[in-house]
Amino acid sequence: MFEGDAEEAMNFYISLFAGSEIRHIERYPDGESKGMVRQARFVLAGREFIAIDSFISHHFTFTPAMSVFVDCESATEFERVYASLTEGGNALMPADNYGFSQRFGWVTDRFGVSWQINLP
Repeated sequence: MFEGDAEEAMNFYISLFAGSEIRHIERYPDGESKGMVRQARFVLAGREFIAIDSFISHHFTFTPAMSVFVDCESATEFERVYASLTEGGNALMPADNYGFSQRFGWVTDRFGVSWQINLP
């Protein structure tokens, strides 16, 4: 659940991964939420996700307790995705070799979504 930037986030995410697309966007028809994403379905690298915008401000947001885990196919892909997601975001575990894979990084992006990026 985003607070007005669901479409921007989806467009950013699909730009990062091959085989990604926005499949459907339903918008709020009127009121202060007019044009915001009521519900959208999008695919990242073959996996479907749902995003919504809330027009109500909440005292909560995304949390690292739930994150998107991505296995990258190459070091080049890992570095590109990691750099893109950390731009304007925060590195919770900076990209490094922690012993369980070649390279791993855990970040929250500029929208607050938590990602675990891995190079097996």
